[in-house]
Amino acid sequence: MGGDEKDGYYCTICGGIPPDQIKIRKIPIDGKETGIDRLDWILLDVANLNLTSDETITMEIIRRVQQFNYIPTKKMTEYKKALLREYKTMAPDERRRQNREEMRNA
Repeated sequence: MGGDEKDGYYCTICGGIPPDQIKIRKIPIDGKETGIDRLDWILLDVANLNLTSDETITMEIIRRVQQFNYIPTKKMTEYKKALLREYKTMAPDERRRQNREEMRNA
């Protein structure tokens, strides 16, 4: 892996993202395993906003997911349902643990 925190990290062989820097998690969307880049980080970030409305939470998750992932327009409803489901299954203890880890690594 080449690069640094200032300029970013890259693979010294292909110039792409180093394998250890890929943060993709697979979740079922419309019956198919679908990889979502940075999903754990996105869900934690949205959880820290303390939003209460499912619609607001879903729209915030979608907005952030689209920054790193393509969501087909025809599958938007399925993505919304799946992402909200993942958000709701993230336990409050997991949110606190991830926050502590981030604070230690900062």
